[in-house]
Amino acid sequence: MKTDLVIAGYIIHQNKVLLIHHRKLNLWLPVGGHIDENETPNQALLREIKEEIGIDVEILNKSNIPAEGNIKCNLATPFYVNVHSVGDHDHCCLFYVCKAINPEQLKINNELKNFEWFAKDDLNKDHVPADVKNQSLAALKLYNNLLD
Repeated sequence: MKTDLVIAGYIIHQNKVLLIHHRKLNLWLPVGGHIDENETPNQALLREIKEEIGIDVEILNKSNIPAEGNIKCNLATPFYVNVHSVGDHDHCCLFYVCKAINPEQLKINNELKNFEWFAKDDLNKDHVPADVKNQSLAALKLYNNLLD
């Protein structure tokens, strides 16, 4: 079975995590998508977020190792990585925690049915898949630890 490399971002604002209702998959998920050729995971994540919901974010969990010598740039470290099925193929997904910069400008594109900001307790709703709930809780915890 084919496996694609993809990214996803758990975007946090006011201690709530953003989930989108994906039209094709009919699931509530974090924003994300495929990494294009010659694109870093960071670039892909920022592009997908801008394309799907029109906002800017700061990707957290960045390296503090100096970008010296042959290093062109440091990339953020994913907080979680998994392989999951999307029906006809698999996704190897790098998950990141992001801070919303301009959430008031959020506007979904036609790939999405809806969006919702979920507080910790809201993640128990029936329409939130178990894996997304667990990842959201981990992202919220990491977000709060990074900002302390």
